[in-house]
Amino acid sequence: MANRPTDHWRASRAREALEVAVGDLDPDCAGAAELWPDSLLTATDDALRVFEDDVRRLDEPSDQDVYDVIERVVLALNTVHDDETALDHCGYETDEREQLCAYIDRTLAGHGVDVAALAARNGMGRHEITDRWRDW
Repeated sequence: MANRPTDHWRASRAREALEVAVGDLDPDCAGAAELWPDSLLTATDDALRVFEDDVRRLDEPSDQDVYDVIERVVLALNTVHDDETALDHCGYETDEREQLCAYIDRTLAGHGVDVAALAARNGMGRHEITDRWRDW
């Protein structure tokens, strides 16, 4: 299974907290905990866990089966993003969006889905497989 973006975000938070603790970073310059609050991390992990389970259950899937799985995770991530922005948190910004899309791609590919071929069969580029549903 591909590493989740949330693993990277948590590691960044921990590095930053350590830098603050040892005096290498001014606390006023620390922003990782604000960028990736616990609520965002937990809700994102929950959505990705369901996605991973859905992908594991795919057995010789049709294109529609794969797109159904993509749609479910993207809609779940839309909800996370909307909930976070309603709380005045950042939600998913450009880097997070790119990491989430790459994670979806890598997870599918890691389970035997030829993502480039899937996208091409459906008249789009590989990077567009989430666009139909994505609000973040």
